[in-house]
Amino acid sequence: MSADFDARRFKALERSGFNRIAARYADGAPLRASLQNALLDAAALQPGEHVLDLAAGPGLLARAAARRVLPGGWVVASDIAETMLAEGRRRAAAEGLPDLLAAACDAEHLAFADARFDVALIGLGLFIFPQPANALAELRRVLRPGGRIALSVWGARDAVPLIACAQDCIARLLPAPKVARPSVFRFGDAEALAALLGGAGFAGVAVAPHRLRCRFACADDYWQAFLDLAGGAAESLARLPAEMQARLRGEVATELAAYRDGDGYTIDSTVLIASARA
Repeated sequence: MSADFDARRFKALERSGFNRIAARYADGAPLRASLQNALLDAAALQPGEHVLDLAAGPGLLARAAARRVLPGGWVVASDIAETMLAEGRRRAAAEGLPDLLAAACDAEHLAFADARFDVALIGLGLFIFPQPANALAELRRVLRPGGRIALSVWGARDAVPLIACAQDCIARLLPAPKVARPSVFRFGDAEALAALLGGAGFAGVAVAPHRLRCRFACADDYWQAFLDLAGGAAESLARLPAEMQARLRGEVATELAAYRDGDGYTIDSTVLIASARA
């Protein structure tokens, strides 16, 4: 990160952004269902295990994980955005699940005892952390010896048009930010991701690609789905004049032209799923 990068300000913006979109992020779960299932399969959860879902958002993974470890097991959903966690607890109750355990805390400074969990999950979250090595060190601390981690990250930029199309539209219409955000593609190389996990002390690292296919009826649906994933970026865009917001929404179809499929758009993107043991 550049010398001008302010991690505390960045985290505050992310917290505000994800709190803003909590319900819509949860509503978008079906779009990412195949990825969620693939990540949980990589985690190989067993009944009775104790699980930490980091950067849990509204508990999409946490609730699905709970179904795999019950009875006897439990899941803690942890996120910096407390409204996200509240949304997850509300939905867990509506689904008839036991109370979803939730803890609002910074991923780089976890408020859990050593060796407390059997498994840790991070779904599309590692790249958000300003100091991901610190977060991984914290996860290794709270995992029992031999405990497991499973996580997902976006692949290389060229392989993730789901995000890149919106970014290209934004770059065409808006000036570059004065201070760059951490790239969501920063761990899109499998070797680099494996090296990061190995450097944090994890063993038996395995990284595999997953194809995420998303279908949108129109360009406006695509743009809304991007905003519903974007956290701090969505917060910044929401502060733009209404005229510019409308222009961005209207012009994104230009970026999507290559993905036209009949009466809508079909976009395939690559996600990397990594697993390892403490």
